[in-house]
Amino acid sequence: MSERRAAALQALVFKNRGLLLAMPAAALAILGRPTMSSVALGLPLAALGELVRCWAVGYSGVTTRDDVVTAPQLVTAGPYGYVRNPLYFGNFVTATGFAIAFTGRNPAGARLGLVASSLAFMLAVYWIVVAHEESFLRREFGASFAAYCARVPRIIPRLRPPARGAGSWRPRVLLEAESKTLALFAAMTAVLLLKAFA
Repeated sequence: MSERRAAALQALVFKNRGLLLAMPAAALAILGRPTMSSVALGLPLAALGELVRCWAVGYSGVTTRDDVVTAPQLVTAGPYGYVRNPLYFGNFVTATGFAIAFTGRNPAGARLGLVASSLAFMLAVYWIVVAHEESFLRREFGASFAAYCARVPRIIPRLRPPARGAGSWRPRVLLEAESKTLALFAAMTAVLLLKAFA
């Protein structure tokens, strides 16, 4: 695949990432058969992932909702000091929690298939999205971004506290930037509880 075609595919996936990531969520909601114990195990993990996401959005702001990659500054403070993609890390933790919660009563093979396929699909989307975002950040911030990449891991957070970074947490952007995600989280939780109590 040529560079131009690869970049066009990355841009298309980035623009439609919300719709693409709704697909495994819908599959879990439709095919999942939760139990109270699977909800008790998975829902706190999902909530933890959403808290990580909110922490990250407070630093990155509303640009996380754009259809094209934008970054008025290279944010390296807060969760961005631990991992370069805290939003996606938080989303993956949330998805793992919901996958556990929704599949408690599914037969073992179906459960494994639902969990593995949901998370694998999500990883594939994020693989493309992260490559697209990092290409932009490399062009936009050059040596600063290269230095950031050298000290902060892409996917798995480091454990030691970061040095002071650029950016600050602004909680007021959460309502504007996270309203759709919080609504989806609430809807998934409602479906989960309705199915668990049915």
